[in-house]
Amino acid sequence: MEIQRVDDISHQEFMTRFYEPGIPVVFKNASKVWKAKGLFSPDWFRENYGEKTTEKNGQIYSMKEIMDLVENSNENNPAPYPLIFNIPNQLPELLPLIDPLSLNYARPNWLESKWFKKGYWGSATELFIGGPGGKFPYLHLDYYHLNAWITQLYGEKRFTVFPRGQEDLLYPKPDDQWRSEVNIFEPNYEKHPKYKEATPIHFTVGPGETLFIPFGTWHSAYSLTPTISVAFDQLNYKNSKDFLKDVWSFKRREGLMKAVTMYSYAWLGCQMGDMLK
Repeated sequence: MEIQRVDDISHQEFMTRFYEPGIPVVFKNASKVWKAKGLFSPDWFRENYGEKTTEKNGQIYSMKEIMDLVENSNENNPAPYPLIFNIPNQLPELLPLIDPLSLNYARPNWLESKWFKKGYWGSATELFIGGPGGKFPYLHLDYYHLNAWITQLYGEKRFTVFPRGQEDLLYPKPDDQWRSEVNIFEPNYEKHPKYKEATPIHFTVGPGETLFIPFGTWHSAYSLTPTISVAFDQLNYKNSKDFLKDVWSFKRREGLMKAVTMYSYAWLGCQMGDMLK
């Protein structure tokens, strides 16, 4: 099976062919509506945001340091991955450059409601930066059953996704059903024999391309070159029931009152989001 790539399809066609059945897809040129396309590069960020900082594993890195790290990264000595900036909080100046965030496809998106902007629900609009050899540390599902949209604006990244229905072959961790025990880059078939039957789909996403990952899709990523991408999440009628179940499950760990309060707030947020056109 191969990932499908599309160009200039209508929103309705996307909804029918990919969104409703939950099939990942790569948009070849949806990012043409962003001013960021063709603009973002290591040198551009050094020049404009070189002193901006973010934290990774307890260490603070400046943007200049990050770009130096990723451009000198290699498989034997990869830069920390992923290095992330929360765009609304840390780099709000970038927001006009990625407008409309939806790329005219990721709609409706209830996370655009003011109700969800008041708190963190497993969602964020983030700048992801990585270097060759950098890989997401584990195969995973996104928390809260959110859809993920990843637009590659500089460099190339290799993704791996698994068709739905293969959970039993991927060995979800007993204490965290959102993460797999399998190291897909160096699988141990003696420890995880059923993984041999899994059917991973490998593909590369390059500059200007956007990957849609529907909720419930196991995935991981590997940077082939210095990479800069923008990722955001989507919530609407399709995944709201599972989203609310996750809110209850996660907040219940903090106590019954916390779960009741946050679930009620999330439920109201979904009602408000449903009013978005």
